Amino acid sequence: MTDQRTLVLLKPDTVRRGLVGEVLGRFEAKGLSIVAMQQRTIDGELADQHYAEHVERDFYPPLRTFVTSGPLVALVLAGEEAIEVVRALNGATDGRKAAPGTIRGDLSVSNRENLVHGSDSPESAEREIGIWFPGL
Repeated sequence: MTDQRTLVLLKPDTVRRGLVGEVLGRFEAKGLSIVAMQQRTIDGELADQHYAEHVERDFYPPLRTFVTSGPLVALVLAGEEAIEVVRALNGATDGRKAAPGTIRGDLSVSNRENLVHGSDSPESAEREIGIWFPGL
């Protein structure tokens, strides 16, 4: 099987809490490779483009405020079944319900400030990588 790529965002709470190394280490320890990585601050327009499917949902305005609140780290990871592997490592969206041993289960107690984003399908990975790392 060829390597699959996925987009991962280490959200502002990860950066603010000094957990970037911890989270990156979990991905690397699992055997995923970093293809591209950049720390940046995003604006509302980029947030809207990334979360296009959620813009009209009630929970989106606070999410938009949160993801634009400070620096985050965007990265592309590669490996066998990278999308599924990243989602398993991330754990359930709500950190209060995520299993111990997952990033969110060990490090998050929030549904919104849940440390990480990972693409949920090959199609979304392709779309999201194109947004964050055009030409990659």
